[in-house]
Amino acid sequence: MLIALQDITFEFGSRVILEDSSWHIEPGDRVGLIGLNGTGKSTLLRIINGEYSVSKGSVNKSKNLTIGFFNQDLLSFETNESILTVGMMAFGKALELEKDIERITKELEENQTDALLHEFSDKLHEFEALDGYNMKHKTAQVLEGLGFTTSDLDRPYNEFSGGWRMRVLLARLILQQPDVLMLDEPTNHLDLPSIEWLERYLVGYNGAVIIVSHDRYFLDRMVNKIVELYQQQLHHYTGSYSDYEVEKELRREMQQRAYENQQDYIRQQERFIERFKAKASKAAQAQSIAKRLDKLERIEQVDNGPSKIRINFTVDKTPGKILCTLNNVSKSYGNISILRNASAEINRGDKIALIGANGKGKSTLLRIIFGMEEMEGERIPGHNVMTSFYAQHQLESLDMSSEILDELKNFGSGRTELELRQLLGCFLFTGDDVFKKIKILSGGEKARVALAKTIISQANFLMLDEPTNHLDMNSVQMLIDALNKYEGSYVLVSHDRYFVSQTANKIWEIVDGQIKEFKGTYTEYEEWKKRMAAQAQGAAKAGNENRKEQKAAAQQQPTPAPAPAPAANKTAINKEVQRELQKQQKQFAQVESQLASLKDRKASLENSLGAPETYSDKVKFAQVESEYQEVQKLLDKANQQYEQLFEKIMELEANLNS
Repeated sequence: MLIALQDITFEFGSRVILEDSSWHIEPGDRVGLIGLNGTGKSTLLRIINGEYSVSKGSVNKSKNLTIGFFNQDLLSFETNESILTVGMMAFGKALELEKDIERITKELEENQTDALLHEFSDKLHEFEALDGYNMKHKTAQVLEGLGFTTSDLDRPYNEFSGGWRMRVLLARLILQQPDVLMLDEPTNHLDLPSIEWLERYLVGYNGAVIIVSHDRYFLDRMVNKIVELYQQQLHHYTGSYSDYEVEKELRREMQQRAYENQQDYIRQQERFIERFKAKASKAAQAQSIAKRLDKLERIEQVDNGPSKIRINFTVDKTPGKILCTLNNVSKSYGNISILRNASAEINRGDKIALIGANGKGKSTLLRIIFGMEEMEGERIPGHNVMTSFYAQHQLESLDMSSEILDELKNFGSGRTELELRQLLGCFLFTGDDVFKKIKILSGGEKARVALAKTIISQANFLMLDEPTNHLDMNSVQMLIDALNKYEGSYVLVSHDRYFVSQTANKIWEIVDGQIKEFKGTYTEYEEWKKRMAAQAQGAAKAGNENRKEQKAAAQQQPTPAPAPAPAANKTAINKEVQRELQKQQKQFAQVESQLASLKDRKASLENSLGAPETYSDKVKFAQVESEYQEVQKLLDKANQQYEQLFEKIMELEANLNS
């Protein structure tokens, strides 16, 4: 056991954060620490880290235990050293030895004594045992995994923004390899490629890991235990976050049934007491039952948790079929090219997630669509389009002298004060919080006010840049539910994969200056990417084997090289190949669309087959089952056609490039 929290109680003034709670942290644990905002998750991590002392109970740690704690407070660190140097600070002992070795080397140039040679040998051995020769390589590898380029490594730490500095400090922490690694919202500062890299890294991490995160995908992939901080108690669950949700619901159902059964028993006993307490022959028995009821340990009724207030968007006008068209758009910042003759179209009903690494131009593209970013090319706005744009820069439009509630009232949505207070509750402003002045709010709180204003805007087209950054899981789910009911269209940027998977019906990614579109959900997009990568790997392997065979055959029976084809013939052949490639690509897009439609139909039929009204009706069940089998056949056929077209396209592209 690494750490044992035994019956601990911790209070902030009169407020109890934890009461008689226990938690044992074992080697190899991957724990997701969850709970509503403000319940004390970060406080609990500080108790484990030794920053706070408990008022009751004990916190025991194994001998020589090392703990690494990643949190916002680390941003107080300042230095003009390069980020590579900051990352290498993780190897403190090895760096000291390196300095000693340099000193001894200089001394040996003038005085080669036996004592000095022995010391030099010992230091070298210790340096090698600490893997000192690889510390620079390891640091560079981790920093690049977290999104830095090789050229960034020599840049001063203080040149970077807060989010990038946090990545440097995260790199330094994981390179230290502590026995217990505690990460408080690590994905807030990372883009999708960096989150995926961190997941791969943590899978092989030797120590225990405790994660506080609102990223459900991240928790599902990372943890094997969940500890929930709720009502001053720690509740323990085994498995991923999804497993926790299932088990928690089962526990709630069992507790509710036990509560109801106990209430029935209590009512029966109380009726007996009331009926016979005055009757001489039964009075003693009634008195005995009353005493038993007094000693009975009462089961509490299930607490349904925070109220599920619905967030509702309203749309004032219906727009035209096309909301925005971009034609041959180019955008650069100095030598950095974001878009190059890119074109795209947003249609009514589109719910687009714009994904990819930081620095690829996602926020820039949002501003271009909105019409607030200069660029080359053509932007054609649609008819009757009312746009609302949520992003960090929107915080500047808030009236700093207003109270939160007044800021929403003055926006002119026509909603009642009760409706506005309910909406603010969804964004974690409860009770008298709504009367706080905007100017005293933190950056995250201001962002939540700006998001609330976006929701009441009555726009038919939303642009949302990282809307979930400052929300807890409950609020994120409410926003998902609202967006799924929203009658308008939107483009959103988010690194929260669960949020994207639940809201988008199209995926956009900026690749080589172009806007690449995938028609389907994020889950389907991930599956498609894996399939394409596997096929490309298979094609490359087959190509290598084919080239080896051709080379071996050529060595056995050399043949004269054919005369080069005339330039005119080669141009004609290329044009023919280009026409065929365009034809195949068009068919490929049609099959992709057909596959998406068939998958949706299959999912709908699966839901129907599982519905009681279907399987209880033999005729209806047989009809739905027959249709399901037919759709499955069409899906198999479409998949086969998809693979054939993909191989043909790869072959044509290879011919064009040869």
